[in-house]
Amino acid sequence: MLASSLLGTRRVFKHHVHVAYYWLALLDAALFTGACYLGTLLYFLRDQALLDSHLQTLLPRALVFALTTVLAMTALGLYQPRLREGLNGIMLRVAGSFVLVTIAMAAMFYLVPSLHLWRGVLAYSSAIAFTSCLITRVIFANTVELEQFKRRVLVLGSGQRAANIAERMRRKSDRRGFRIAGYVRADSEQTLVETGNVFTPDEPLHEYALAHDIRQIVVALDNPAALPADELMHCRTSGIEVVNILDFFEQEASKVLVEEAPREWFIYSDGFAAGGSSNKGKRMLDMLAAFVLLFGTWPLMLVTIVAIKLEDGLHAPVIFRQKRVGLNGRVFDVLKFRSMSVDAESDGKARWATTNDSRITRVGHVIRKLRIDELPQILNVLVGDMSLVGPRPERPEFVRELSESIPFFDKRHCVKPGITGWAQLNYPYGASKRDALHKLEYDLYYVKNRSLFLDCLVLLQTTEVILFGKGAR
Repeated sequence: MLASSLLGTRRVFKHHVHVAYYWLALLDAALFTGACYLGTLLYFLRDQALLDSHLQTLLPRALVFALTTVLAMTALGLYQPRLREGLNGIMLRVAGSFVLVTIAMAAMFYLVPSLHLWRGVLAYSSAIAFTSCLITRVIFANTVELEQFKRRVLVLGSGQRAANIAERMRRKSDRRGFRIAGYVRADSEQTLVETGNVFTPDEPLHEYALAHDIRQIVVALDNPAALPADELMHCRTSGIEVVNILDFFEQEASKVLVEEAPREWFIYSDGFAAGGSSNKGKRMLDMLAAFVLLFGTWPLMLVTIVAIKLEDGLHAPVIFRQKRVGLNGRVFDVLKFRSMSVDAESDGKARWATTNDSRITRVGHVIRKLRIDELPQILNVLVGDMSLVGPRPERPEFVRELSESIPFFDKRHCVKPGITGWAQLNYPYGASKRDALHKLEYDLYYVKNRSLFLDCLVLLQTTEVILFGKGAR
């Protein structure tokens, strides 16, 4: 029971966090703090006086080193439950994290000299931390995949709704915290689940659940009238968690299953609140981060302007303006560095960008891959049309088309659109209605559970998107 609770999810500032990765981050922080002490000991091993002097003031420096390293690893996706890479990929990410740590610590030493660490101490500490990180990752990866440490989940239903779980949560990375014990067949629905144990229990549901150590029952019935309310109440009073399929996907996959969500779910569910102090805090974060980004990236923007001019001529436009739909459906001009040819849409017809799109220029390929083309949107943030974090704004033509075919598509306009967002972290570039539906599932999760904590997490993990080119086209 303890193991299953450690691999479950908990809400932290409304965002669903996998507990095992929370404890992994704490363990890493403790090991990195210890690595700083061990690195200091090794570096000053032959000079007791300097060792004693450094140990007296080392704690705040060690904590800063540990926090910076954990944040860098978070930025590169090393605490994501759905990370699918093997040992080589993890080693690459860990190495990248320590490159970021070195840069961040150098900037820290310059801005706050009192936190300075000798270069030898930093080198020793980083090497020890790197080694300990790889060891914990190997142990953790082999532990978190053990079936006995996962909570057992029973799905009530075997029709289309239940098939969503079997099909859309089929990978190991999708089931890090649970395993499906089976699908309970309902008499009134057709069985569509093709994998897993589909059965009809010979005993009452609560007795079966208790006998087989079921920790959670997911209600995924196509016909709500077939709901065995009394049996589920027995399960609840017996200590077994009962959730519907929408809440289950929100907890485990951090998205809203749009096609299965009735309108009343949006009305009564927790979240989707607007206004209040959270919006003021978000605006303050936007302004502060936008000024920092503008200050830090203006040389890169200047180089981009020169590169565009060199490729397309001095009279070619640098900034591309395009109508997009923002908060409450208001249309505004989004600003981007021009990455396509000047006549990319000479016929006036709106198109999604495609793989190897011939309209993209040579400079455009580079700046789109590195997301440099999005930098002018900092100005959109400063004037209040956009936020740093939110659903990506779509063109009015696409919004009209998608709103007719995708339920609740207009709900993404309850918040300001963003330069980056939860959907951009979790789903690649979308160029079809089906892609738009899947991205909407993540956008609505953000709208429902938005907080400054989630905004900071998205901003931090956007580093991974930029460095690994996720979703670029």
